[in-house]
Amino acid sequence: MTEGPLLGKILKFVLPLMVTNILQVLYNAADMIVVSLSDEPDAVGAIGVTSALINLFVNIFIGFSVGANVVVARHIGAKNPERAEKAVHTSILVSLIFGFAGGIVGIICQRPILVLMGNSGKLLELSMVYTTIYFIGTPFLSLTNYIVAILRAEGDTKTSLFIMSGTGILNVILNLFFVVVVGMSVDGVALATTISNAASAAILLIYLSKDKGMCRFSFKKLRIDFTSFKSIIYIGLPAGVQGALFSLSNMIIQSSILKVNNMLTPPGLDYEPVVKGNSAAANLESFAYTATNSVYQASITFTGQNVGAGKFKRVASVMRNCYFITFCIAVVAAGLLIFCKNPLLSLYGVVNGAAGSGEAIAYDSAVTRIMCIFPLYFLLAFMEVGSGVLRGLGRSATSTLVSLVGSCIFRIIWIYTVFAAVPTLIVIYVSYPVSWGLTAAMHFICCIVVRRKLMRTRKAAAE
Repeated sequence: MTEGPLLGKILKFVLPLMVTNILQVLYNAADMIVVSLSDEPDAVGAIGVTSALINLFVNIFIGFSVGANVVVARHIGAKNPERAEKAVHTSILVSLIFGFAGGIVGIICQRPILVLMGNSGKLLELSMVYTTIYFIGTPFLSLTNYIVAILRAEGDTKTSLFIMSGTGILNVILNLFFVVVVGMSVDGVALATTISNAASAAILLIYLSKDKGMCRFSFKKLRIDFTSFKSIIYIGLPAGVQGALFSLSNMIIQSSILKVNNMLTPPGLDYEPVVKGNSAAANLESFAYTATNSVYQASITFTGQNVGAGKFKRVASVMRNCYFITFCIAVVAAGLLIFCKNPLLSLYGVVNGAAGSGEAIAYDSAVTRIMCIFPLYFLLAFMEVGSGVLRGLGRSATSTLVSLVGSCIFRIIWIYTVFAAVPTLIVIYVSYPVSWGLTAAMHFICCIVVRRKLMRTRKAAAE
């Protein structure tokens, strides 16, 4: 990562990681697709409305895994195996602590938060069942994310690809078994996801214990090194806070979508059509997001290793290549989803129907989200890369502050002003690309300023 041309190396890093991330998204997609085969008409919507709540807690410990990635990558770039080993074992222990804590807090807080978002009746009860089982499995999910981050730090993205492929297939098989054979609904797909996450964590941990490089894991060395812990917290805490704040703004948006749903749903309908359509489109969007997010992960690792090696000029090349790659991925992914929207939405049971029917409302809601968001999806990709480079440069707090102002606060203000005046789905969805563009521009400017400042500091120290 610190020598030679970058484009091919970044692509070699990104492509397996992108497939791995997409397989993780397939967990949730498989939940929604398979649960649409059950007898519960509100099942798809129930899973969809829980995403912001789940991410509120999950993104916190995933944010700390970003800290683990940067810290381990820097020690590898500096060729310091002793520090790398301590960082690895600290990260593993931290992942379990945060995973258990996040699951417990999630189970305690889930009902009041879901009610505050506007969920009620059958939709609320189904959401509670799904989130309870999901939060029980958060330690496995946390451990999986940290080990994958450690493997990324040493440049290995293929191992997690193979392992996640196997557990992804397991997840689909279990989904079909619990829903189709046993006759379960949201509880069945949540249980399948938890079992699959547990299998991923166990296999990845066994693999890491056989690693031949600086990141070899041993139970005997499992302890917290406070120097590594402080570094992980310093870099990971802002990333976790950013993820939580994004989820918080998305929860407010979700409650606004529920308001539109209540305005548009005809009386006597046995499910929430706008919620169902939005959930299906949002799940499709997660595939595009995770594809571009793989370049974000690459920007963190490549920047972190080059900073560790003291090669700040090379960071500019990392930025150029990552912006180019993420633009291409975003355009292709968004184009495919727009072109194939009808057959893809039908997988979730969202198809067009007679005017004014529940089917038509759900379909129109999904298409509205797709056409408002995907044409400018590259702005989100740019925002992600800028954030990743800032984290790799050690300015995680700066990245969080920019994202907080440019995206979270902006969207909240938008909902309470523009949406309050014109309460439509289009107004809600337009806030996304506008906030992405603002945040991406601010991230880019900060990357340039921070890199130049670090170069001047290094030059002055050398002199």
